[in-house]
Amino acid sequence: MGMMQEFKTFIARGNVLDLAVGVIIGGAFGKIVTSLTESVIMPVVGFITGGVDFTRYFVRLGPIPADYKGDPANYAQLKAAGVPMIGYGDFITQGVNFLIVAFIIFLIVKAANRLLEKPKDEAPAAPAGPTEIELLAEIRDALRAKG
Repeated sequence: MGMMQEFKTFIARGNVLDLAVGVIIGGAFGKIVTSLTESVIMPVVGFITGGVDFTRYFVRLGPIPADYKGDPANYAQLKAAGVPMIGYGDFITQGVNFLIVAFIIFLIVKAANRLLEKPKDEAPAAPAGPTEIELLAEIRDALRAKG
């Protein structure tokens, strides 16, 4: 079998196609969650915390270039200018993104498990045996027949 034929066989497998679809949907889902976090959740968190903008939290590690004309407190502008910084506010935002994605995936998996779960059949009833009275009647009849 030639290498191209092996490659075609590999690509045609269901698992590879499922993985490709999962990666594409996951990328789109990530963008949705990022938008949700940045446009909805973080502004609410900022409102609750008194207007705190997490993107403004950073530590500058190096000097600002002499030809820099932007705001020295703007993380995005400083980053674009090549100033070395630790953007821990952005890290907090990405952590919130991760928690949201993880929680939503948890809910999706939980719902899928419920849908795919086979209904639990009740344990089959134990075969009905004779009652005490029936056993005693059998013993009595057996004794009568012997005697």
